[in-house]
Amino acid sequence: MPITPATETHSSTNGAAQAILLELVDEKGVTIGTAEKLAAHQAPGQLHRAFSVFLFDEQGRLLLQQRALGKYHSPGVWSNTCCGHPYPGEAPFAAAARRTYEELGVSPSLLAEAGTVRYNHPDPASGLVEQEFNHLFVGLVQTPLAPAPEEVSETAFVTAQELAERHARDTFSAWFMTVLDAARPAVRELTGPAAGW
Repeated sequence: MPITPATETHSSTNGAAQAILLELVDEKGVTIGTAEKLAAHQAPGQLHRAFSVFLFDEQGRLLLQQRALGKYHSPGVWSNTCCGHPYPGEAPFAAAARRTYEELGVSPSLLAEAGTVRYNHPDPASGLVEQEFNHLFVGLVQTPLAPAPEEVSETAFVTAQELAERHARDTFSAWFMTVLDAARPAVRELTGPAAGW
């Protein structure tokens, strides 16, 4: 993983895991403090900054990922290309690009802001709560993927129709449809009307 100012301050030199802090925000998305990652997700949840990325190939197919089984939150479920949390003080755009590379081994050839959405989604399986002010990004991926196995179990490129079929059959993250629906105007602008998003 490339060391950036954001990752450098959150990596330990002696190999010990350091607590990951998230930015707590108010209902307008203004930073009001920080909280440890797991604590922010414990019921009833603390409103914090997050991001969601939707990358498409040149045929207008959406890149999905199946979250690794070892993840503490929503393991094994399908979700959007990449999602996560900026470090305190890290711009959401930079965090989205960083995590896309860390999880999937690719840098988007295009990445554009697609608005924000605020939601509260409990995860029945874990008891954790996604209480998030989420920054949305859409873009293109044009290079081969190299997923990190500790982050991603599987990937798939799907058309809008294939996504509908898969969503009816497979388990998806609690937040997936909320963030996709919020990003749809930007997705349609990126992929064009023929892609059916």
